[in-house]
Amino acid sequence: MKMMMNLFSSFDPTTTFNLKLNWLSTFLCFLMIPPLYWMIPSRLNLIWKFILNALHKEFKILMPQKGVTLIFTSLFSLILFNNFLGLFPYIFTSSSHMTFTLTLALPLWLSFMIFGWLNNTIHMFSHLVPQGTPPILMPFMVCIETISNIIRPGTLAIRLSANMIAGHLLLTLLGNTGTMLTSLMINLLIIIQLLLLILEFAVSMIQSYVFAVLVTLYSSEVV
Repeated sequence: MKMMMNLFSSFDPTTTFNLKLNWLSTFLCFLMIPPLYWMIPSRLNLIWKFILNALHKEFKILMPQKGVTLIFTSLFSLILFNNFLGLFPYIFTSSSHMTFTLTLALPLWLSFMIFGWLNNTIHMFSHLVPQGTPPILMPFMVCIETISNIIRPGTLAIRLSANMIAGHLLLTLLGNTGTMLTSLMINLLIIIQLLLLILEFAVSMIQSYVFAVLVTLYSSEVV
């Protein structure tokens, strides 16, 4: 009898806390249904479409080729989603890790360089010497421009990860001091934490936008 109870325990809607939380799995399918299939879009969908259309118009100025802006708007969406997930407790911010940021920056930069040097070699050589450079400074400018071009994926990755780490680290350090403060200071600490959380919300949006814009600028130089 006990063996039969263990066998059918997976069908029991109650959990160890005597709450019927297993029924929540029934509603998980609604999270997987794309909201575009609904007849009337929600306000959140309208706001998101407005943001994507604004980004599309801005990226189209830099990259007039058809369909190219889809890559950069998708990149913006991916980074923004991961940045927002990191604002929730007990969720690791993947965009604060160099493995994630370098995986995004390095292949994009490498593909731009290969495409540019194979198809527009003269154009790429002209970028190494800015217009109006004195002849005596041309060798130094070539070295400077080459180094600045090589470190671009590193600066892209470090900029995103450092900005995401800094805010989360500050929130953690301030939160750990709560046990040593008085009730008045704890109330002040909560207000400061809320302000920092709003700041992190803005930083997560700004950093995803900056990453996408810089990648767009780098790609426009090789065309």
